[in-house]
Amino acid sequence: MNGKTHDTRQHILDVGYQLVLQKGFTGMGLSELLKTADVPKGSFYHYFASKEQLGVVLVEQYFQRHLSFMLQIFQQSNLSQFEKLMQYWQAWVEHNSPQCANGKCLVVKLAGEVSDFSEPMRMALLTGTEQVITHLTTALSEGCQQGEFHLSDSRQTAELLYNMWLGASLLVKIRLDDSTLQHALQTTEQLLTQPQR
Repeated sequence: MNGKTHDTRQHILDVGYQLVLQKGFTGMGLSELLKTADVPKGSFYHYFASKEQLGVVLVEQYFQRHLSFMLQIFQQSNLSQFEKLMQYWQAWVEHNSPQCANGKCLVVKLAGEVSDFSEPMRMALLTGTEQVITHLTTALSEGCQQGEFHLSDSRQTAELLYNMWLGASLLVKIRLDDSTLQHALQTTEQLLTQPQR
């Protein structure tokens, strides 16, 4: 793929991402995407077989960026596992607050919308969320091995935390304030600092 081809394809994806955050996947019409991106219809179908395939690639790229961001935090050798996890969740608060234009969490935006009608997009969301949970599980397990956390099941705790944070992010969109994210942050800290039983 030459530079121009890659640039055009990525430009379509970047514009599509912003439109999906603003309007949802079904609310983003293909003609609107093409007009906003200033590309002809033929160019779109050169890169994507369908709007659904565009959606799958959007989800995959979202998780690639998200997982890369997680690794940047979790690979910091000067921080404890607790500090790494809290830094990750604090960044989640900042990226999903009502002040952050359109919110940034594509999972929250798309999960309920597309999972019923697009199996490929649902599977892309499932794969991505499983990878996030795996990274969280690893950080929690390492924290347990180092004596920072006292958890009976790191995987179960990772799922619990991720579920809580997705739910809190969804409520931000309903309440238009970040109180649920702040509560999730407090609950996460309490859970991770609970004494050994």
